Amino acid sequence: MAVRYYNEDCSYRLLAKRRVSAWIRASIEHEGYCPGEINYIFCSSEHHIGINRQYLGHDYYTDVITFDYSDRKGSGIVSGDIFIDCQTVALNAAEYGATARQEMLRVLIHGVLHLCGYKDKTPSAEKRMHARENFYLKRFSEDPA
Repeated sequence: MAVRYYNEDCSYRLLAKRRVSAWIRASIEHEGYCPGEINYIFCSSEHHIGINRQYLGHDYYTDVITFDYSDRKGSGIVSGDIFIDCQTVALNAAEYGATARQEMLRVLIHGVLHLCGYKDKTPSAEKRMHARENFYLKRFSEDPA
């Protein structure tokens, strides 16, 4: 299993990558799955909206797009590519009264929760997703590593 981090058209640097990767793996395992290949691609808003338009047919900015390659019913392995618009994450942090780091961690785990089968298209599903994000963010903040 590997969690990898890439940049496309931006210079964002995630701090404490080893700790974040361990948290991601532990979160997936807590959901009852095995971590597979997970790629985070940090990118500019322009690159991100291009992906949104090309692959999803959406013409709007968003903070995260998850491409799920998981085999949850067969091998139970969770894998995928998670594209993160760093500029939108920073704007959302300011809007929600969070730090840029807190909001980035939320988006990182949000993408993983999609890989674990969580949805967020209805109010009840969105509420459940947000509760799981909060659960894992609390675990991250309590981890002394």
